[in-house]
Amino acid sequence: MVSLIELQAKAIIDAIQNIQPQNTWRYVVTDETSFKIIKNVMDIHQILDHQVTAVQELEHKRPPNPKFEAVYFLSPDEYVLRCFISDFDRPVTRYACAHIQWTSDPGEVMQGMLRNSPAWRYIAGQSVLSIDFFPRESHLFTFREPSSFFSLYHPDCRSVVRNHMVELARKILCVCIELGENPTIRYFRPMNVQHEAKVLSELLARAVQDELDRYAKSHPAFPPQSNRPKGVLFIVDRSIDLYAPVLHEFTYQAMAHDLLPIKENDQVTYSMEVTEQNGTEMKDMVISENDKIWVDVRHQHMKDTIEKLMSDFQGFLRDNKNFVDTTAAVSLNAIKDMLANLPQFQEMKEAYSLHLSMAQECMSLFEKKKLPDTASVEQTLATGLNENYQAPRNVADQLVRLLDDSAIGHPERLRLIIMYLLFKDGLLEGDLQKLIFHAHLGRAEETICRNLDILGARVIKPLGDKTPNRNHAQLKKAKNNNNDTEEEYELSRFVTAVQSMLEDHVKGTLDPTIFPFVKAEFAQAALGGQESSSQASLRSARPTWAKTRLSVVEPKQRVIVFMAGGATYSESRACYEVAKSSTRDIFLGSSHMITPMSWLHQLSLVRDSRRNLDLPYDRPQKAVPKQLLEADPVPKPPPPPVQQAPPKVVQRPPPQQQMQPPTKEMGGLKVNYNPPGGGRYAPEEKKKKKFGLF
Repeated sequence: MVSLIELQAKAIIDAIQNIQPQNTWRYVVTDETSFKIIKNVMDIHQILDHQVTAVQELEHKRPPNPKFEAVYFLSPDEYVLRCFISDFDRPVTRYACAHIQWTSDPGEVMQGMLRNSPAWRYIAGQSVLSIDFFPRESHLFTFREPSSFFSLYHPDCRSVVRNHMVELARKILCVCIELGENPTIRYFRPMNVQHEAKVLSELLARAVQDELDRYAKSHPAFPPQSNRPKGVLFIVDRSIDLYAPVLHEFTYQAMAHDLLPIKENDQVTYSMEVTEQNGTEMKDMVISENDKIWVDVRHQHMKDTIEKLMSDFQGFLRDNKNFVDTTAAVSLNAIKDMLANLPQFQEMKEAYSLHLSMAQECMSLFEKKKLPDTASVEQTLATGLNENYQAPRNVADQLVRLLDDSAIGHPERLRLIIMYLLFKDGLLEGDLQKLIFHAHLGRAEETICRNLDILGARVIKPLGDKTPNRNHAQLKKAKNNNNDTEEEYELSRFVTAVQSMLEDHVKGTLDPTIFPFVKAEFAQAALGGQESSSQASLRSARPTWAKTRLSVVEPKQRVIVFMAGGATYSESRACYEVAKSSTRDIFLGSSHMITPMSWLHQLSLVRDSRRNLDLPYDRPQKAVPKQLLEADPVPKPPPPPVQQAPPKVVQRPPPQQQMQPPTKEMGGLKVNYNPPGGGRYAPEEKKKKKFGLF
């Protein structure tokens, strides 16, 4: 099965390997965005393994290396381009030449800037990789643009909507190019709604079609030849399903992101207490595709997740009887304690500890917040049917009882009121005020409810309104789900609109009035394709059992779903499940992933002042960092080599100048000299003289 992560990583490595400078070694330079794209799919050491001296960031100060060539991964942004030009607009260029790899098509304006710059003569080559998106999972990608919701729906952003759609379309084009698909495009056209954003999906779909047509015209070999059926791209927006973002989902991934403080930055992490040899410490554990346990259980119901985690761990114990006591692993707490004492299995220990802790915390909050009671009413409101798949009675009484329960938190109360509002297809002004007051919610929560009208929900309806309820389609979803599934969990009856759309597409029964084609000529071909293929298989003279083993594995049609305004984890799960049960390869994409709390936060701001939103379009244009414009320091000349002092030579005087006795100086020396006044022998001398007179 194809993986977007692997495709993007391969495109990056191939781009580096295709550039072979004479000295075989080169630098890789990235801007901030392209570095995140690369880091998202591989570790830096994987690049260094391909004769790369170092991976450097464009905005950072770097010493000149004029003898080495550089491979630049650049985002099509004017600020990035000016930073790149500064590397070669200097007395000594930073590198010998540049091989530019654009993450997406820079356009003619930026190419003109490049041609007229001093850097032009140093460019050894350019290519477009079409990697301007972030694969989050093998079949899930985002653009990491939460602000896209406001650019599309905020009333004060009308002036930027079309530009933003062009940006989204170019990134969606990158995904299509990466998958080698020039797909048939269909879009969501809501019925019986009057909100301004109802044409959003259509406008975006036509923008994507324009980009695909333009690319195919300039690249005759696109798409590459394949025996796969022609792909399909569905462009939908958040208004297609307003229940999914607020409904409690009890599959592992969705439940964890809803209830736990999972951080989503460049990596998805969960902070937990880890037992080490020196004690315990808090550690941010990364949740990614490299975590095989996570990949195996993330779309399972929480009940099945816990059973599988415990079953797999029991299997590990049976395989390692010499290390652990197999009789003690009878509960989640016992398993966690046992894992703390297994230092010889560090990687396995951390993975199991992470998911056992997350599962245990989810179930603890499940009971503490009384989610079984809340979810039961939520399922009734979202499907329009009770647990017996019958029309519900006394829904308002059940709702009020939950709002009176002190164990139900304010966020859960708000989510219940939103679903009741959607279920009733609008409330009387007085009824909405009473519910908000009864739930002890404030003006901020009331604003969130009222802001739903921007996405097509009817919030307030007049007294005596006879307009039919527009939520009748939900009844069909629940009934179909009940009939097609042998075993259903009572609190998981709701089927997302994305899942219903994909299931109908697989069956060939998707309504073309709700999901029309951008190009009408594709409509008959696409709708008749399944019929003709089924007829061909029936008329085939060669029986299916005669196929070789290789031919049995037929290529799957690739289906791409793009959700403008944010996608949920329940919708991601639905794509995987439909793909598994059909002969389709389904990819889900969005500007960003949303959780119930992040969705409510966005709704609270969708009519706030645009100045408070910090949209990319409202930020001042960034200037080239000063450190890139500064002259490189002149290298100091190397100090002279240290010379050893010559050995001291003691010069002996010549023989004639050898030291002579000081005869002259000692000639006047009197040996028996007595100083005046007598000396040592004076008294004795007087006696001798006197003795001579007698």
